[in-house]
Amino acid sequence: MIFRFKRKNPKIFVLGLDGVPYSLVKKFSEDGSWRFFERLMKNGALQQMEVTLPEVSAVSWPSFMTGKNPGEHGIYGFTEFKENSYELHYNNFNDLRCSTFWDILAERKKQCIIINQPGTYPAKAVPGILVSGFVAVELAKAVFPLRYLAPLRRMNYQIDIDTHRCRTDHNRMFRELEDTLQVRQKALEFFWEEIDWDYLEIVKTGTDRLQHYLFDAVIDEYHPMHLDCIAYYIKIERFIKNCWERFYKGQSQDQEGENFYLLSDHGFCLIKREVYLNAWLRKNGYLEFEKEPPEEISELKKTSKAFCLDPSRIYLHRKDRFPEGIFNDAQALTLRNELKEKLLELEFEGEKVLRAVYFPEEIYSGAELKNAPDLILVSKPGFDLKGSPAKKDIFTNTDLKGMHTFDDAFFWAKERNLEKAKITELARIFLEKIS
Repeated sequence: MIFRFKRKNPKIFVLGLDGVPYSLVKKFSEDGSWRFFERLMKNGALQQMEVTLPEVSAVSWPSFMTGKNPGEHGIYGFTEFKENSYELHYNNFNDLRCSTFWDILAERKKQCIIINQPGTYPAKAVPGILVSGFVAVELAKAVFPLRYLAPLRRMNYQIDIDTHRCRTDHNRMFRELEDTLQVRQKALEFFWEEIDWDYLEIVKTGTDRLQHYLFDAVIDEYHPMHLDCIAYYIKIERFIKNCWERFYKGQSQDQEGENFYLLSDHGFCLIKREVYLNAWLRKNGYLEFEKEPPEEISELKKTSKAFCLDPSRIYLHRKDRFPEGIFNDAQALTLRNELKEKLLELEFEGEKVLRAVYFPEEIYSGAELKNAPDLILVSKPGFDLKGSPAKKDIFTNTDLKGMHTFDDAFFWAKERNLEKAKITELARIFLEKIS
């Protein structure tokens, strides 16, 4: 399909690759796997990028689309405690506490097309078109304006792969990764022509799924599924190249690279050991449950001192936060210092597990700071922090192979004079381009 490009004003194209680490992009660009990206490396700046903590998509993408830290946008994970309760609420787009940069573009009478953006379900009004990404339950609630639901259904649009089945059936995973990649291409082709847009963004989440299930195969050339993984990444690069060629069709060569951006929302590395923080809290006398095995964190005994939510958020049992809390502010300050000191000493086979334990005021700021966790943990690469209440062992492994990192995301832009990239800075860069 040939795209007609109407350049009345500067346009921006942004492609997100969920979870793809800077280190992997650099490797593919140097070993010949990504030949087109070799050209981008020579004609632009590939940067290692830091994201906000915790380093999960539920936090990173809101930080990207608002340009704010969690203390301002209010999202600290996939789940959060309901107010004055031990029950959990699954965060969604309605829980975002500040405006996105698309809202600012709307004030400037600019139009956007946003395809498969995580953290935007249920879809709500944007200045243009929005198709929500994961976690999205129903396609009918993932589309704005709703008139685009029928065309998406006709192209068999799929929001995500079947993560439950694909986690163990890797042949099925590769089939579904191919299907979702093709349907993203169809959606891009369809929406490109629908409005005279100023900002167009599309996100690919299949990369994150592959890396969680088969990151060992991605980096180990002797793994039996290594070539399958590389073949998928080559298709991802072909998708990047197709987007590039369509964006610059009809323009002079010296314009190439202008206003084209690539990024990920966190990095990735191989799991050495999963670390279950609620199990650590139990073994150290900070947490007890009413039943065994517990199914939910709400089943804790009300005499418990602290508890964890995925992946690395520890909450103290504070009187001002929980209905049967036991600590006042002064007591909570003492306890969090005690926990930080002990957690920093946590070891596995003689190696320290954590590289940092933060208090919220050290890394967050804003009106939502009051809802932040009391401690936020950052592990050393290889130690995957978990919040499951059911696990009794602190250290174990499941079938997952890859884990997130906060300081190995990537950002590519033509501009070489940018400071070290941070995910909260990108909204400002885009807004300065589309004045």
